[in-house]
Amino acid sequence: MLYRLIRSGLFRLPPESAHDLTLGLLDRTRLIGLPRVMAGCREDYPTHWLGFDLPNPVGLAAGLDKNGDHMHALAALGFGFIEVGTVTPNPQPGNPKPRMFRLTADQALINRLGFNNKGVDHLVAQLQRRPANLIIGANIGKQKETPVDRAADDYRLCLEKVHGHCDYVTINISSPNTEGLRSIQDTGRLRELLAELTSCRDRLDSGSGQSLPLVVKIAPDWQPQALTASLEVIAEAGVDGLIATNTTISRPELKDLRHRDEGGGLSGKPLKNLADQTLAQAREVLGPDFPIVGLGGIVSGQDAVDKRRLGADVVQIYTGLIYRGPELVGECIREWRQAQARTA
Repeated sequence: MLYRLIRSGLFRLPPESAHDLTLGLLDRTRLIGLPRVMAGCREDYPTHWLGFDLPNPVGLAAGLDKNGDHMHALAALGFGFIEVGTVTPNPQPGNPKPRMFRLTADQALINRLGFNNKGVDHLVAQLQRRPANLIIGANIGKQKETPVDRAADDYRLCLEKVHGHCDYVTINISSPNTEGLRSIQDTGRLRELLAELTSCRDRLDSGSGQSLPLVVKIAPDWQPQALTASLEVIAEAGVDGLIATNTTISRPELKDLRHRDEGGGLSGKPLKNLADQTLAQAREVLGPDFPIVGLGGIVSGQDAVDKRRLGADVVQIYTGLIYRGPELVGECIREWRQAQARTA
């Protein structure tokens, strides 16, 4: 109820302004407990994923806290884990504004932010002050001006910097807002990139004693045969998990016609069917034991349960949080727990 009152004011502002204002409000009120009050009664359901014992299976997707500036406030909302980023080797402003659009009738967003961030060194400094006892992933990408055939240099540099400061790393090769990035999902380039990054990770692990899982984040916009081919590369590459999926460049059955033709990635409720189809195919190809995160289109607890049924071990939310507020976290955990009890 509290968030619905706040949202009515926030939605009168441009989306990026509302985003910054909301995170600032959470930061300023964290010590008096407002984020916890907004989230409602804490819900937990211990879950094992990627070698970690999580308090619950609901995580925050990358993109909301690109620079790791708000981890403490976001942790108070009850997430089982948080992913920060996407971060690039150097700071970059991203694409020109306006670059984010609400499709309120669809409970959706379109963004073409373009990896706007303060650079990996800033993120590492923030990770050194991270919340205790919370699993944190770092999502890494390539610089806008870096040619695709040299993208591995950017990913490797980011991996070297964040190693030792986070619990897992997500390789973001699926944002539609950096030119040429999604071409890395093609099997040849993907095989080369993952071979280089797993080798780099193994070298860093051996020198530090840490075992750092690598996760690949894929798009929902595939032909089935091409998806299977790339999933088979991922299965053989020595990475540890998959996130299905990023945003879509398609525009399925939208009610809000005002922003429908804006360029960028669509997230929120209209993404669910595409993301679910990708998730189901990923589980079929990768087998029952490969760790998979379900992401895309979760705006209710039932949506999270659907991801579980299709093969997700855990889920992440982002756009649903914008529309439903922090209560969505607890709702997803409760319904996940109830679904697990019914199938036990």
